[in-house]
Amino acid sequence: MNPQDPHRKPLLVLRACFLCTLLAQLCSAQTSDKSRPTDNLPSAPQPQFTQTAQPSGAEVALVARFQNGAGSQTGSSIAPITEPPGPAPGITVHLTRAQAEQLALKNNPRISVGHLLALAQHQVYRETRAAELPNFNGAITAVDANEGSRIGAGALTASRLLEHAGAGVTLSQLITDFGRTTNLVSYSKLLEKAQNANSLATTEDIVLATDQAFYNALQAQALLKVAQQTVTTRGSVQHQIDELTKSKLKSGLDLSFADVNLSQAKLLQLDAQNNVDSTLAALTAVLGFDKLVGYELTEENTQLPAPPPDVDVLINTAIRQRPDLQALSYDQQAAEKFRRAQRDLMLPTISALGIAGATPVRPDCFGGCFPNYFISSWYVAIGVNMSVPIFNGFLFSAQASEAKYRAQAATENTRDLRNQVVRDVRTAWLSANTAFQRVGVAAELAKEADLSLNLAQGRYQLGLGSIVELSQAQLQQTDAAIGYVNAQYQYRLALSTLNFEIGVQP
Repeated sequence: MNPQDPHRKPLLVLRACFLCTLLAQLCSAQTSDKSRPTDNLPSAPQPQFTQTAQPSGAEVALVARFQNGAGSQTGSSIAPITEPPGPAPGITVHLTRAQAEQLALKNNPRISVGHLLALAQHQVYRETRAAELPNFNGAITAVDANEGSRIGAGALTASRLLEHAGAGVTLSQLITDFGRTTNLVSYSKLLEKAQNANSLATTEDIVLATDQAFYNALQAQALLKVAQQTVTTRGSVQHQIDELTKSKLKSGLDLSFADVNLSQAKLLQLDAQNNVDSTLAALTAVLGFDKLVGYELTEENTQLPAPPPDVDVLINTAIRQRPDLQALSYDQQAAEKFRRAQRDLMLPTISALGIAGATPVRPDCFGGCFPNYFISSWYVAIGVNMSVPIFNGFLFSAQASEAKYRAQAATENTRDLRNQVVRDVRTAWLSANTAFQRVGVAAELAKEADLSLNLAQGRYQLGLGSIVELSQAQLQQTDAAIGYVNAQYQYRLALSTLNFEIGVQP
């Protein structure tokens, strides 16, 4: 190409002016206090950086407890659940994490199942306790018989059959069975406490599931914003390179790379939108609704609290208040009470019986009647009975041995769960600390990637860099922004998991 060609001089002048303008803009960007993208080639979306809080005095309270009310696990009276009406379809619901937890606790069917099972177990306790209370029975009997005859077959009694009618009541009361019934009542009461603890454990499961669904939805929405900004930015770059290509200032290869980058951004946006819809569907399900509802989610805690410094305090807290561990402990105590009850089967049972009534209709003593069948129209009797088991084929001893082995197994199950709780708390604490550190590293990476993108844009505009370098810088900046968003919400999820592991009541 001959530079003296008169047809090429206007094009060379235009290119020189364009390069001088870009050089001035680059110098201005480098001397500025803040690094910002140039006006000609906009950068990929930039993450929002937040300050992280420093540790405060209280150790357990630093777990960013997402706690709104204390649950009870030992009470036997549980109010029945009434389902609140769900939001109408098409209406956007403003929802914070605490509000989502309360809504899930009111409307999730698993909460209702836990409460109903606790109520049912309380009735089992009442059924068992009935053996300690007196039993009253009333009876009205009328007999038309062959006067004075006796039963000759089919029974050992030789009572005379008399034409009569009468009414009476009977009273039976257990005096003592040497502790068997008392142990059975204690066994049922402990099972009721275990069921209440299981109900509370279900509540904490729902709270954790709600937190996970809530933060997953927030994370998906944040990633969708990053994807939308990426599409906008790369679309602008593609448009400008397309114009430069038409002006013969850039090659078709540059335009091809810009088209590929834009297509990748659009695919990222499609995946992000699908992820938002999926997470909102999961959130709707955990809230107990069967129709998809639009949510505007907001996080009330903008700053990220630091994890607790002392894991031993968390372990002791978990051992004290983990509801599933308490439920297994109650099951162990119940198994011990049942073992004692089965052992007491081989002891005597003493009970009292009382009966009273009247026979207003009875045989008269005229002519051929048989006098003295009923000396009085009233009858009253009271007695005491003692039943002593002698031999029943070793049934009672086998039942006692079975209960003993099951009680020992329950003890080992409790010890095993205790070890698992210690392990899970320690693992959750380590994960929370790692996630907290990742937030800071991801923030620094996002800043460096943003600076790298600005430099790559300047080099590309000056003709010192290739489109490959610019595309790589855009990709790294987008990945860094996505990583920073993921790091923030993964840390919030780690805190929710840590609260669940130590048994903080919702």
